[in-house]
Amino acid sequence: MKSFSNKVAAVTGAGSGIGRALALNLAQQGCHLAIADVNAKGLEETRDLLAQYPVKVTTEILDVSDRAGVYAWADKIVADHGQVNLIFNNAGVALSGTVESLSLEDYQWIMDINFNGVLYGAKAFLPHLQRSGDGHIINISSIFGLASQPLMSGYNASKFAVRGLTESLRQDLEISGSCVSATCVHPGGIKTNIARTARTDASVTAITGNSQSEAAAEFEKLFITTPDKAAKVILTGVRKNSRRVLIGPDAKFFDLLVRMLPSTYQWIFTKAVQLQAKKGQRRAKNA
Repeated sequence: MKSFSNKVAAVTGAGSGIGRALALNLAQQGCHLAIADVNAKGLEETRDLLAQYPVKVTTEILDVSDRAGVYAWADKIVADHGQVNLIFNNAGVALSGTVESLSLEDYQWIMDINFNGVLYGAKAFLPHLQRSGDGHIINISSIFGLASQPLMSGYNASKFAVRGLTESLRQDLEISGSCVSATCVHPGGIKTNIARTARTDASVTAITGNSQSEAAAEFEKLFITTPDKAAKVILTGVRKNSRRVLIGPDAKFFDLLVRMLPSTYQWIFTKAVQLQAKKGQRRAKNA
């Protein structure tokens, strides 16, 4: 897909961050849009921003963990727009805590959104993309789908699962000679609100000495790439039909680190968190 002009793209998580930036960049290139988010206010704001472009925009309040809802949305898009060419499975959440402390319900929650939401999107849209004659599935993983981090097992698991699904999907599509392709995206630290809306278990505070708000603030210091830059890199990757897209110097560093030190990198990350925890504990003691 060399051009997005007069194509129809579906974007989940379009109420903020990368999803909103993708919608705006696609509209600038003449792409019609079906945008969805669980946050009605954010979705409305994105729609208002898109009003300046001469493209058709439809909106849907959608929880991507709702399988029936995702399938119904895909059918509705085709009814409203006549076709759909791209699905950006972007919606996601974050979760932190030790494996021992997190509940099975915590894991179910994040897998339902981060993995099942992507799976439902791929499955629901694939038949429609095939009928369009020119389709692409874009699944958002993470640098945490390249290298695991301490205290992030649920998020790591969901993003590794997205990576595995997308890489296999791409191969399936190629074997079958499909007109649809697939790309897996691994963003590094993007300046979004994901850290502030994350679920943080008390075990994180016990280990690091940081409250949930302090932990989010520390994490946000690592966010170095803007959503607009991320969107532009993703769309370039789609035009190039890239198998995977790394966003930001941190993503490229993680990728290189895992290639060079496939086991040792875990020790490095563990030590980094331990050092940060000591700082947090000293700060809490002196407060």
